[in-house]
This record gives sequence, structure tokens and C-alpha cells, in this order.
Amino acid sequence: MRTKILSLSLIAAMGGLLLTSVPGQAETLSQFFGKSKIDGQIRAYYFSRDYGTSAVPHANAFSLAGRLNILTAPFLGGFHVGTSFYTANSLGTQSSDPSRIDKTLMGTGSSINTLGQAFIEYNQQLFTIRAGDQLINTPWLNRVGGRVIPVTYRGVYARFTPFDNLNLIGLRVDGWKSRTSNGFYRDNLYYPTSYNGDALYGGPNNLPANASPSNGAVAFGAKYSIDQAKLHAWYYNFNDFANMFYGSGQYSFPTQNVFKPFAAAQFVREWKANNAFSQTGTQLFGQTGEAVDSTAYGIKTGVSFSKGSIYWAYDTTRLHQGALGGGAIVSPYTVGYTADPLYVDAMIQGLVGVGPGHGWRLRAAYWVCQHKVKLTSGYSRFNTYFSGKSNWTHFSVTYFPGGRYQGLSLRDQVEVANGGLNLFPGSGEKSFVYNRVMVAYKF
Repeated sequence: MRTKILSLSLIAAMGGLLLTSVPGQAETLSQFFGKSKIDGQIRAYYFSRDYGTSAVPHANAFSLAGRLNILTAPFLGGFHVGTSFYTANSLGTQSSDPSRIDKTLMGTGSSINTLGQAFIEYNQQLFTIRAGDQLINTPWLNRVGGRVIPVTYRGVYARFTPFDNLNLIGLRVDGWKSRTSNGFYRDNLYYPTSYNGDALYGGPNNLPANASPSNGAVAFGAKYSIDQAKLHAWYYNFNDFANMFYGSGQYSFPTQNVFKPFAAAQFVREWKANNAFSQTGTQLFGQTGEAVDSTAYGIKTGVSFSKGSIYWAYDTTRLHQGALGGGAIVSPYTVGYTADPLYVDAMIQGLVGVGPGHGWRLRAAYWVCQHKVKLTSGYSRFNTYFSGKSNWTHFSVTYFPGGRYQGLSLRDQVEVANGGLNLFPGSGEKSFVYNRVMVAYKF
């Protein structure tokens, strides 16, 4: 209820500001609304999981979902108001047995209806500041859009551009809405499902129900590009969880032919002694350590060309004996979502989710049929201290008809996983097969 009141209050305040300011502008109301932007998307997704063991039933889920975005034309010299409404409905297809539902799609309920964005923004050439409920896209705190409803956050975001090649970013969030939630909560992916009423699915859910509410996160970042190089540096304070430094860089080698080689590198360092895990006696990967102490780095190299790309990547998270999870990366808003920026991941798994160790990934994408069909294939392999060895093979076919069906896409992707310890029901027995059929239309 508090979330709904805050969102409605923000909309009312923004609406009042808009109505009192527009009459003083040179444009008429009709011209103003004519320059405002309205767009959206309709999605129909069907997910199915075959765990490869008779001990665990197959799970599936269907959802028909949509979003409607409204962004007003500028007023008062640079203000905008934005809202996004999200809805998802299973149309009565959910099983009466919760164990047979793929809960990561939209939870176990029959519908989700939420005002995911409601913000006011001031935008000038040198800086932008946005306050309210919003999408945020930074490396370790992002939108996670791989389901029918994206993740959104409640807070303040600011960007300063002193010159063309440099962006300085700062943000503070104190609440978020997961992809299976109806509203905003002071928790994250480490909290248990139904924590304070949050229908939170998809995370590791390590913490007990009596854990203190999350105090959100603060982040500062710098993005710099020059010629063929791109550099990123970020500091995150996940309050009560971890402090993190993240840096990355990529260089695209200039060539005169169609093939464009590139190379990239990344680095992660985390630390924090007094945290939510030590306060609640919670372990990660069965390790007794309490202090966050993590180091990870990776490399990536490949080539892009007019019809596709191919790359190979390697990441490693060092073992820190006596640390939380043996040196595991703590990522409150991406763990379990495979939305973190590490190069080595799979459709539903990443190095953050399997703990300290190393992994590599080979991925290729190729366009056929005059860029109407995209074929993607990937293979990832993890060798970890506490989750064993596993491999993940991924195939995807996406069709973009174009023409009179501009905005429509049809995608079928499947992943086959083998090995590992406790990564999924049936780990180490038979293959786990995950299939996703997705139809989307943007308007």
C-alpha cells in the first residue's frame, strides 16, 4: 500500500506541475501532447524446464504481457514526466501444483499489474537528473529484461557530461521491483520469497525471514570513450552487503576490411566485514566465512563482421579461504538473474551463481535471409571449487519479418546443461533442458 501511495502521489505532483506550467508555454496543449512520446510492447512467452530426473516434475509457464510507456514533451526548459505500466497474465494456464510452474517467468500468481516507472526528469546538454521509479542500466544494477516484466528501481539518478567522450554518473536507490513483483520493496535477490509480502522468485534466496530490510545501494561511475577504446570504472556500495569496484575496457582494432577484431578486459574487487550474511549467520556455498572478500578478472576477444560476430571469453573468481562463500562475488540485484557484466555466462547461469572458480565461453551469432533471421549458439564451461564442473550449450533462432510487421519478433531458444553440484535438480545425473519460446511486438 505504501508503494502505491508513493507512486500515485508522485504522479499527482508531476501532473499538477505539468498543468500549471504548460499554459504559460507558446505551444498549445494539443501541440504539447502531440510531441509527447507513447510506445509499448506486447509479449507472449512460454517457458519449459525438463530437469532430467523423475524426482522433480517438469515445470512450465505461459504469460501474455504488455507495457505502455509515456514520456511527455519538455516543459519549463527541460523537465519531462515519464510513466510505464506493466501487466502480465497467465490466462488461467498456471498449474495448480506450484512445483510444476516455472516461477521465474511471473511467479505463481495469475497476474501482475504494476506501475513500474513514475518519474520526473530534468535534462540539459551537460546533465540529466531523474527521480522516482525508473529503469536503471549500470553494470551491476540493471534492468534485467529477459522476462515479461523488467526490473525497476526507486531512487535518484544523475548524469553529468563535461565533454562529449566522458559521462559521470551517480545514483541512489532505496527500493526495487523484481520481475515477479507487483510493487517496490526494501529487499533484493538474497531475501526469501514472500519477504514482507514480496513475491520474489529467481534469486538464491539465502537470507532468513528475520533479516533486516535492505538500505538499497549507492553507485558512482565514469564512462570514457576515445577513438576505438571504451573505458568504464564503477564504485558500488550495496548497503549492508558489499562494497565493490568494477573496471572494464574494450578496444576495437581499426581495419579496412569487413572483419573488425576487438579485445576486452574486466576486473572486480569486493570487500565488507559487517554485512547481512554475518549478521544472520548465513553461509554461501556451504563455507563458514563471514567477511566479503572477492577478486575476479576476465578477458574477451573476438571479431565482428557485417553478418555476425564470434568471441571467446574467460573469467575467474579467486578462492579466498575464510571469506564469505570462499571469495564469492556478492551481487544483490543480479545474482540468479545472469544479468551481471561478467563475460562468461549462460542463458540461466553465470560465474557469480556458481561461486569461486573459473569458466570460459564461446559464442557466435550470424544473420541469414537478408538480416531477417538471427542464429546464435554458445557453449560455456565452469570449473568451480564448490559447485563442481558444468557445461551449458545454448541455441537460439530469432525471426524479424520486418516490412508491414515491423516491430515483430519471434524467438525460440534452448539450453542444455550437464554436471555441476546442486546447480539444478538432477545435477550430475542427466541433462537439464530449458526451452523458451518468445513472441514480441513493439509499437
